[in-house]
Amino acid sequence: MNAVSRHIDPGERIITIEDAVELRPQQPHVVQMETRPPNVEGVGHIPQRELVRNALRMRPDRIIVGEVRGAEAFDMLQAMNTGHDGSMSTIHANTPRDALFRLENMVLMAAANLPLRALRAQITSAINLVVQIERMRDGIRRVERIVEISGMESEIVSTRDIFAFQYRGESRDGFIEGTFEPSRLRPDLAARAAQYGLERQLLESVGIVGG
Repeated sequence: MNAVSRHIDPGERIITIEDAVELRPQQPHVVQMETRPPNVEGVGHIPQRELVRNALRMRPDRIIVGEVRGAEAFDMLQAMNTGHDGSMSTIHANTPRDALFRLENMVLMAAANLPLRALRAQITSAINLVVQIERMRDGIRRVERIVEISGMESEIVSTRDIFAFQYRGESRDGFIEGTFEPSRLRPDLAARAAQYGLERQLLESVGIVGG
């Protein structure tokens, strides 16, 4: 997220929420918020969910949560659906599909009565991309897959690969070798990219030459 945040417009107001401050946004309008554990008497706890709610009152353009692990996922999802485009967070999961299932479970911690179809519709509306980063057996973290949330088919969130890392073998030094292959499919995100003059760049990056 540090790498991605470098591309955020310097005029935008960014709120970051973390357990321990690690993000280093370079923009001038940044508010960094940090959770607080309870003291020895068991009081004074400030959880992520409370910080996300407070962030919504601070007129942010983007909210960046270091990692969602619980009920704060519901508030994050609401923020993404109420005009805070470009908000980001991380989640631990084995695959992009598993990440969506985990997100569902965390949202249900806060809204157990929310119908599953309505929840999945909110996820589809709020999230554009899932970027999977994997630490491979040579110890190097690589982007393994970039997946677009493309809509719903019946009760299921529909996804499509935009990029995938293709394993080619290992070097003599034990490093994994491979290539990052585009899907050559036109992403739905192209329409949004066009609003910012980035459609051609996006299409060229996924292997569609000439738009």
